[in-house]
Amino acid sequence: MLRGLYTATAGMLTQQRRTEMLSNNMANANTAGYKADQSTIRAFPEMLLQRMENKTLPTGNGMNVPAMQTIGSLNSGVYLQEIKSRDIQGELKETGLVTDVALVEENVPLNAETNVKGSLFFAVQNQAGEERYTRNGHFTLDENGLLLSDGNPVLSTTGQPISIQSGEFSVTEAGDVLVNGQPVAQIDVRFAADVRNLVKEGNGIYRTSDGQVLPTAIDNGDIQYNLKQKYLENSTVDIGRTYTDMMTAYRSFEANQKVLQAYDKSMEKAANEIGRLS
Repeated sequence: MLRGLYTATAGMLTQQRRTEMLSNNMANANTAGYKADQSTIRAFPEMLLQRMENKTLPTGNGMNVPAMQTIGSLNSGVYLQEIKSRDIQGELKETGLVTDVALVEENVPLNAETNVKGSLFFAVQNQAGEERYTRNGHFTLDENGLLLSDGNPVLSTTGQPISIQSGEFSVTEAGDVLVNGQPVAQIDVRFAADVRNLVKEGNGIYRTSDGQVLPTAIDNGDIQYNLKQKYLENSTVDIGRTYTDMMTAYRSFEANQKVLQAYDKSMEKAANEIGRLS
């Protein structure tokens, strides 16, 4: 009976985590460049039950030591195996704002180990002065002329924040920032060869799990991309499917909850009635 309690509890915890992931996707459905999270759910690896009556090590080597015998299997419920981003190019939306810049991937090589395509990012600097990465091209200019992405300065190829002392500027497909036709900086684009090495920090910001900086994609002959000014990359969140998945997760959580309540009532009856002495 306790086994069923663990199975139902595992199902509830899994659906709770899945609901949290889907809620975060929904909250970022309108965040430029946001990559929706996807989950993989699987059963716990089956645990073989072994006969353990004999205290000696069962080897079955013909020395009157019984071999270990499998007497059944136990599946102890499900768990959320992994959460990974849907790293595909989002649809482009024309905004007409000169501060909006979409990063468009044309050719990005596959990772030799995982056979999964790498990804490109803008390099930004957080409040602690650390380098971070984002696909959010909804830039703004502060009072000092710094080009910002969600409050974080956008970095140039020199590793310094980009400063624009005029509201009239243009961005070429290669990322060159021109003021009055003169180049003042080039927007840096970084390449993540293995997306498994990226960790989400929130608000579309990524860092590397090992703390290493991503290499630049500029002058990399295997990578082709362009920047489109006055455009934004939409998120990869499918709102309709996300709503459906959230309802499914909720119903699954509710079903496991009812199973847990049924086990609880059965145990209460066993303790208070069946075990009562006349």
